[in-house]
Amino acid sequence: MSSGPTEARRLAFLLTQDRGGPVDVTVELALALSQVPGWTVQVFGPRPARGAERIAALHTEVLVEGKGALDAILRARRQVGAWRPDVVHAQDRRSGLVCAGAAWGPQRAGRPRAVVHSYHGVPDDVTEPWFRGVGGPPPSRYTRTVLAADAVVARTVTRTVVPAASMGRFLQQRLRVPAHRVVHIDNGLPLPPASVPAGPVRRLLFVGLLVRRKGVHLLLEAMARAALPPDVVLQVAGDGPERADLEATASRLGLQGRVTFLGFRTDVPRLLGEADAFVLPSAMEQQPLVLIEALGAGKPVVATDVGGVADMVTGAGTVVPPGDVTALARALEELTTGDRAVDWGRRAAVLARERFSVEVARDAHLALYEDLLANGSGARA
Repeated sequence: MSSGPTEARRLAFLLTQDRGGPVDVTVELALALSQVPGWTVQVFGPRPARGAERIAALHTEVLVEGKGALDAILRARRQVGAWRPDVVHAQDRRSGLVCAGAAWGPQRAGRPRAVVHSYHGVPDDVTEPWFRGVGGPPPSRYTRTVLAADAVVARTVTRTVVPAASMGRFLQQRLRVPAHRVVHIDNGLPLPPASVPAGPVRRLLFVGLLVRRKGVHLLLEAMARAALPPDVVLQVAGDGPERADLEATASRLGLQGRVTFLGFRTDVPRLLGEADAFVLPSAMEQQPLVLIEALGAGKPVVATDVGGVADMVTGAGTVVPPGDVTALARALEELTTGDRAVDWGRRAAVLARERFSVEVARDAHLALYEDLLANGSGARA
């Protein structure tokens, strides 16, 4: 007697934010996985600020206004559970708290067979030395409380996905999460067309929020200090509380006409296509999505050695110690006067397609889900 067609497995993504890197990654991953035969995907959360129309058929609105909103947390669990997912994948910090220790009930009432949480980043006042366990000032008491909660979540869910190996080491060494609970899967995005620089680098680009930790003030100092060809220019795309101070710094350093502040932009792929190289002088990062886009566009990179950045840039540029203006100036000189930019750009395009495409991320996540389901991993395994 035929048992009939196999029922599709159900994957529920859970978000509590409407914008930011975790949301952008989730939108792309959900769309990619929804095309895989044998899987049904639903995204539970607020309406995404970007890409909402693309996942309209996959989206159910769920709102959790704050970490202490117990009624909203319980309501979110009921809404997700009512869909009867096989796998729940929480994609931001608050959604991890929603899933951690949830009394989902028996499988027939909506208990997922596996609960996964992506750990995308640490709070802003965690410094790179403290993150790496090599000293530095400890974060605030509040942040240490947040990190303690992160550790509880990572011990409660089936697996925690980290986009950078450095984050996995942090969870294991600093937060004492068992290694078998942590899985490294690179972020994945649709990649822009590759446009490797054809000659000497002259047009530099930075994209990001203009806050102190992004290091744009150091980039300006390095540009003023470096012996750069006179036609080298920098575009700064982004806005934030530091913008006025940065514009004043550029003026003070005599960089008028060489540095242009573009403000917030929605056409980053076009800007990357027009640039010759990408610069990211941050004091703290993990696996920044804009760096994936820059690599995909075939741009050589100068960046700081923070989080997972050095691993991302291997063979596609150079990294310098964070906060070292002299080293950053030397790297800019090498980029704009040396002959390695074209090779770095070619390597960037290849590297992005090998590691950071949405298709690669889709396949890695699918392998994780199928492994957890095949091995009978319960939500607390």
